[in-house]
Amino acid sequence: MTGPMNRLLNRAVLASSRWLDKVGQIVPGTRAAEQFGSLGRGSSIGYPMATLMGQRSIHIGEDTLVGRHVSLAVGYGVLDTRAPERALVIGDRSVIGARCTIIAHESIVIGDGVWFGQDIFVSDASHGYQDPELPIGEQFGTHDPVEIGDGTWIGHGAIILPGARIGRNVVVAAGSVVRGVVEDHTVVGGAPAKVLRRLEPGVGWVGTRGDVRPVLHGPFGLAAAAAAEAEAEETA
Repeated sequence: MTGPMNRLLNRAVLASSRWLDKVGQIVPGTRAAEQFGSLGRGSSIGYPMATLMGQRSIHIGEDTLVGRHVSLAVGYGVLDTRAPERALVIGDRSVIGARCTIIAHESIVIGDGVWFGQDIFVSDASHGYQDPELPIGEQFGTHDPVEIGDGTWIGHGAIILPGARIGRNVVVAAGSVVRGVVEDHTVVGGAPAKVLRRLEPGVGWVGTRGDVRPVLHGPFGLAAAAAAEAEAEETA
């Protein structure tokens, strides 16, 4: 269908969509916000949401943006009452990109000023496999808390496994799989993720080949270093 009627309908649909986006988001003062352990001033969770579960154990700081189609969940189901009071904590001024999934059972702590790309998965538990007769999906693994330090950037499609301890101002390259300890001021990438570059005070950003990139100041300095490193890896 084309012509004036189509233009009118298209305009109406887009206007309705924008209205739903606005009134459907969860912000402080809404009834949905009251279900959370805390939702700080200036923070919002975009509409539509994918999954919200165990909100009483979820705490979100101030001025934090959670994108659309995001899953924030605590525990193994709506009837699970064993979750800690602060199982999932997200700090101030952080950004959780669209379609991310964060599932906490014991403790996931995301610091201040942490930016997630899209389609990122984070969990502090996985499935067991020791019983050869029992379906894997029915075998629950151990809980291993996850920490993501202040100022860190997690690239598109990354997977953060149980037990990951990611430091401050770290860049995790897109598509990486992270486990274990990641030191402050490093650029990591791969599956499993390995250090590609680290900051050495007075020297600069030193790569695994010994090359040095200068320190770049400002909000996009570390991201620029990560982009340059990824480009170098592709052309090597």
